[in-house]
Amino acid sequence: MPVNPDLVGRAFAPTAPYLVGREKVREFARAVFADSPQHTDVAAAQALGFADLVAPPTFAMVIQDQTLQQLLGLADSGIVLSRTIHAEQRFAYTRPIVAGDELVATLSVTGIRAMGPASMITSEAEIRDAAGEHVVTATSVLLVSDAPDAAADAEEARA
Repeated sequence: MPVNPDLVGRAFAPTAPYLVGREKVREFARAVFADSPQHTDVAAAQALGFADLVAPPTFAMVIQDQTLQQLLGLADSGIVLSRTIHAEQRFAYTRPIVAGDELVATLSVTGIRAMGPASMITSEAEIRDAAGEHVVTATSVLLVSDAPDAAADAEEARA
């Protein structure tokens, strides 16, 4: 089943609020080798003028993932996870994410482009803080193959 072209323009319900915790910021910083003290040392972050630890720029993906789960969970999307590759990621920040932020994200599908036997789906997750202020827009491009995946199809047949 090809990707449903009617996804373009679809907006999803806002996610539940996500409270950014210090330990999550530290864990993420370690995982992505972000070794700047502002990610692990509150005093260092405060010396730079922040209220608390500053999340590495790619931390926004943690919140964006909640929105992508909404998209991937649609029965009529035509998106088969075993045929999907995360092809591109971009972030446009108004301000950094800081421990203590309570963030909500809203996803919209902004484009689908056919590429031979595949489709590129572009989506934007607008992430806002508890005051409703924009923090970051995370843009993802997923490459979804329309070609059958023999291994996945065999697994489904066995189930």
